[in-house]
Amino acid sequence: MTKDELRAELERQAQRYKDVYGGEVITYAAQPDPDRKPWRKRPSLLDQAFDKEIEKIEKERQDKLAAADEAAS
Repeated sequence: MTKDELRAELERQAQRYKDVYGGEVITYAAQPDPDRKPWRKRPSLLDQAFDKEIEKIEKERQDKLAAADEAAS
């Protein structure tokens, strides 16, 4: 059965339903599947610990630079 034959058959059935039962036929297109969200890696405990260490090292470095600037002034 081709698409055209299937469309014609569905149209005949819809018309027959309207004639016999006096009902209303509502046709609609199928809803598209929702887009998938991109996968994201959750940070592990090691990743979190590494980030904390980096922040601690950066803070110490900034404190040293601030202390050096005050001593130079």
